Amino acid sequence: MIVVTGATGNIGRRLVDRLLAEGAAVRALTRDPARAALPAEAEVVRADLNGADDLAPLLAGADALFLNLAAGGDGAAARLIDAAAKAGVRRIVLNSSMGVTDTPADETNFISRMHAALERAVRDSGLEWTFVRGANYATNTLAWAPSIRESGVVRDAHPGARGVPVHEADLADVAAVALLDRTGAHLGRAYLVTGPEPMTVAEQVAEIGRAIGRETRVERISEDEAVEAMSGPHLPKEAARELVRMFGGTVDAPPFALSDAVERVTGHPARTFAQWAREHAADFS
Repeated sequence: MIVVTGATGNIGRRLVDRLLAEGAAVRALTRDPARAALPAEAEVVRADLNGADDLAPLLAGADALFLNLAAGGDGAAARLIDAAAKAGVRRIVLNSSMGVTDTPADETNFISRMHAALERAVRDSGLEWTFVRGANYATNTLAWAPSIRESGVVRDAHPGARGVPVHEADLADVAAVALLDRTGAHLGRAYLVTGPEPMTVAEQVAEIGRAIGRETRVERISEDEAVEAMSGPHLPKEAARELVRMFGGTVDAPPFALSDAVERVTGHPARTFAQWAREHAADFS
């Protein structure tokens, strides 16, 4: 039995489908099973990971756990790690971040600090582990959807900021291989998972425009304006400022080192952002 946290999220849905296709038994955790619309073959279980309930029953009989920080935050993730160890779960596959570098740089921004701390907790649990350190998610660009639908304009402080957007299906595929591994080939491995090509914010916006058949462009705004737009109940203003500055630091940085982890682990090449944009065109139209 494999337990999947964040089962209704972008990565989680793909992962549930992939695991079921491989014949695995899946327990999918979600806040609202009635609205989850997950496959009937999955055991869909209501889970409030931030509540006071004991988490051990969610992991009863499980061999492996897919742990996604987005499913409940760092506090819930830490409780799940403890519960997994007590429940006899053998393996954790953690959805981490490329921001973790195992260097002092891990303490320089909000995302890196959170994921580095969680990686340490997983290592300290004594369980088998694999870390999937994803690059900037292609799905993050869905935040631009309202402005693209309204005006075709994305407002950003750093149009030249570069990343290597990765398709959620590739992250799910790598995680599935690690969860299903029977040879031990993926144990104790931290995989940097990127897309196949570096792209600037402006290039990603243009690619979405091609996918929807509309002209799209980026309008530059100040860092302060970007911080105000990004911050909110789940992202404090200071954390948003760290992220905006981090993105700005990629504008004139050396070229990104692309990872071939998707192909090495799964046997297929990483999906392109252009493919992602075509698949998600309806979200921007």
